[in-house]
Amino acid sequence: MGFLSRKSKFKSTTVEEPHPIVEELERMEEAVPERSEPDSPAGPVAAGDPPPPAVAKASSGAVPPTAPPAGEAAEIAEPATSVAQAEVVEAEPERFMPRDLLAPSRHEVVVERAEAEMPVKHAEVIAFANQKGGVAKTTTTLNLAVAFAESGYRVLCIDLDPQGNLTMSQGIDPDKVEKSLYDVLVHDMPISEIIQKREIDIAVASIDLAGAEIAMSTKIGRERSLEKALKEVIGNYDFVCIDTPPSLGLLTINALTAANKVIVPVQCEYLSMRGLVQLQNTLKMIQENLNPDVRIEGILPTMLDSRTVHAKEAVEILEENFGELVFRSRIRKTIKFAEAPVKGASVLKYDSASSAANYYRELAKEVLAHESAE
Repeated sequence: MGFLSRKSKFKSTTVEEPHPIVEELERMEEAVPERSEPDSPAGPVAAGDPPPPAVAKASSGAVPPTAPPAGEAAEIAEPATSVAQAEVVEAEPERFMPRDLLAPSRHEVVVERAEAEMPVKHAEVIAFANQKGGVAKTTTTLNLAVAFAESGYRVLCIDLDPQGNLTMSQGIDPDKVEKSLYDVLVHDMPISEIIQKREIDIAVASIDLAGAEIAMSTKIGRERSLEKALKEVIGNYDFVCIDTPPSLGLLTINALTAANKVIVPVQCEYLSMRGLVQLQNTLKMIQENLNPDVRIEGILPTMLDSRTVHAKEAVEILEENFGELVFRSRIRKTIKFAEAPVKGASVLKYDSASSAANYYRELAKEVLAHESAE
């Protein structure tokens, strides 16, 4: 059997259009006599056995018109070696996939990426923001968080205000803490190292935060520093409440980038409501460049004195311009909100049965109702 029949033994693919080399092999087929069938086992030739036809013909002096190259003639003369090599090839272990040979770690990377993209239950991150100061951001952050905790939710508060009022409201002196959010944002310290347990868990602040924006100015990805830090603990909580400073600087941008919802406390006065426009513009830039999922959860009228006409008109203006975004809950003025921080407690702990505590319980119900409706 000739070259083409020997190729078929190895299951070569058939080419639809003949290649010039195929034509050359066909001419060689005609010149080389047939060999024995491959089905017959090849073994050593005994001394008395007749030589193979090709050898006999070569010894008789008949020379084909076109002789094959010396290497190919050697293959014809040694069929046993070829069969033995074929058996060795068949006995080889299963080969690696090309993917494993080219990039052994690629499959693992793909699997890890698929696992990372699987949906995981994370905390709702709520930022409390308004560039106007004195609108009860800290009071709302703490008391709403404690109201969530009363309902059985795991809550973390983050004090991102250099004044440290949220930290003080839980009985912690911000001037005496050794590690604070400054170390987390600037030096990439794990956030778990600065969390202290009080009525709720709180990531504490210190006056060092006042210099955080300057220290982070040359840091790559500085707007996402808080978001990256939260990944360590985000699965341990149901809600993360972030108290922001009264500005729209880098610290507030970090909060809005890490959050998926924003609650805007607004004092029922004209100047406080003007800050809403600037906050909306900042939020729009955050959505376009950093966090497309963040949105305003609601606008909360605070420090409401229902005895004044001005306060009533302010609420009406809010409802006319923002409609359903305005919470139905109202946080009215009461001395309890000023007294509770002196005791290092939320108003819900300081006077659990007071109307002040109930204001935030009602707000918590409203926020949770929004959650269940989504």
